[in-house]
Amino acid sequence: MEKRKYHIITFGCQMNKADSERMAGILQSMGFEYTDNPDEAKILVYNTCTIRDNAEQKVYSYLGKQAKRKHSEPDLTIVVAGCVAQQEGEKLLRRVPEVDLVMGPQYANRLDSLLEQVFAGNQVVATEPVYIYEDITKPRRESDVTAWVNVIYGCNERCTYCVVPSVRGVEQSRHPEAIKREIEELARQGYKEVTLLGQNIDAYGRDLPGSTETGRHKYTFTDLLYYIHDVEGIERIRFATSHPRYFTERLIKACAELPKVCEHFHIPFQSGDNEILKAMRRGYTRERYREIIDKIREYMPDAAISADAIVGFPGETEEQFENTLKLVEEIGFDQLNTAAYSPRPNTPAATWPNQIPEEVKSDRLQRLNRLVAQKAAERSQRYLGRVEEILVEDVNPKDATQVMGRTRTNRLTFFKGDLKQLKGKIVPVRITEARAFSLTGEVLLPAGCC
Repeated sequence: MEKRKYHIITFGCQMNKADSERMAGILQSMGFEYTDNPDEAKILVYNTCTIRDNAEQKVYSYLGKQAKRKHSEPDLTIVVAGCVAQQEGEKLLRRVPEVDLVMGPQYANRLDSLLEQVFAGNQVVATEPVYIYEDITKPRRESDVTAWVNVIYGCNERCTYCVVPSVRGVEQSRHPEAIKREIEELARQGYKEVTLLGQNIDAYGRDLPGSTETGRHKYTFTDLLYYIHDVEGIERIRFATSHPRYFTERLIKACAELPKVCEHFHIPFQSGDNEILKAMRRGYTRERYREIIDKIREYMPDAAISADAIVGFPGETEEQFENTLKLVEEIGFDQLNTAAYSPRPNTPAATWPNQIPEEVKSDRLQRLNRLVAQKAAERSQRYLGRVEEILVEDVNPKDATQVMGRTRTNRLTFFKGDLKQLKGKIVPVRITEARAFSLTGEVLLPAGCC
């Protein structure tokens, strides 16, 4: 008898990608088989994002097609998971009654029990706040070289534009022992790199019981890095996402001291203007942000810095927007994720009267993106002629003769090579071409190697 097939479509952030891998692992353990064709799947999971309005609308457009299909294939099971599910709840069922299961992000590890209720004939909505089960599932990971590892879920910040706390819940840190066990298991499976994930990763541990004699939390993110660093087999450690309010010199020093921790920091600044930062309720100033970047470069001059920025926040004047441009010019980011402000449900800023017209937001976004590409291209020039260590992950989808991987500073790099021989290896590559966001090079291996 042919196994029933499943397909998962993931929108949004790395946390969602990690959740999708765990849900895929649950479906595999239930006896379902993965297919990359959504039209032949009998279980369809949409793991959704609500950070921006266009991502939300995209979900509804996908759902429309499959809802029609269900009329002729009643054994099709449609699941909407993630942040749109949490935000919309039962309203989603009223809008698309063909959906069988609506489940918020906190329920990713409970997919099996929720599906059992669906298979018993129920339409299920699971959006009540719950304690997140420990990661006892075996994810079906997209890569067999690099892996996501959740260390803290949720967020206690209350930025005035952000829907994350209301859809992902309060902070819940995993115990360090459980995190280390997962990383040790990944090492046994042959993984070479892990990325530690948290919506606000620097807040790790503050909800765990216990503190030191100095009053400091017993389990900080810095302590966690020292604790998991020496897992044998893991060659590289990355982490995201950091918050400037909690980013410490102690953490920077640890990253400089620990050889496996990569020299790449993702620290969103959102705006380069202090009044806008205050309105956003971010809890720091542009001066404080500059201090953090300066301190990183003091310890690690070659470190890559990436960030997130929003243009067109309610009330943002041209002068305030230009302060963002100035900050980007001064710092010279290696990469910057940019977005025009999008009003989100149940956030204070969405109700403010001083919304910026769409054409102004669009113009500012284009101007910022031009500067970002220019500065990233300038930053890339430092790689020319250098020999970089590249962890080989996959084949170049645009050129089958090339493989691709990343530098320690997270620059995507392409070079000629055989994936079968090189996958999962860290190899020296001399950089011959530098673009704004990627590099090309030639591998330096002794004859007969690999």
